[in-house]
Amino acid sequence: MPGRALDVLIVEDEVLLATELEFLVQEAGYHPVGCAMSSDEAVDLARSLHPDLALVDVHLRDGPTGVEVVRKIHDDCGCVALFMTANVKRLPDDFAGACGVIGKPYSEHGVKTALAYLAVCLEEGHAPGLPPVGLALAPAYAELWGLTETPRSA
Repeated sequence: MPGRALDVLIVEDEVLLATELEFLVQEAGYHPVGCAMSSDEAVDLARSLHPDLALVDVHLRDGPTGVEVVRKIHDDCGCVALFMTANVKRLPDDFAGACGVIGKPYSEHGVKTALAYLAVCLEEGHAPGLPPVGLALAPAYAELWGLTETPRSA
């Protein structure tokens, strides 16, 4: 694990999934700093908490607003976001500024491995290799983090 644990914001409107993600983030050695269930709550928490990473579902309590949430927290707060969604096909080609996506259903191992991989990318500014199975990087982040090979799909 990198030198500093990531502060992670969870944006998920299903309480059981949010609780599970919070547990997984903590178990992996990172800090869950908040949980949002709607787009306004997510943006407000991102602005006030300044997380290193936000795990964002596409469909929130107020509708399929996750893409707009990611754009706002990326553009306004400088937060890196990762989509965690069953609606992978709803993502725009530019991933709305997110670093990538993990498709639902996901496994405990898949989430922990993706978090460890992203922690290295965020701390060191380059990828430690290809992304783990289940994590698809956005093309812009694959390029930013120095991947020359095509990243694996989720």
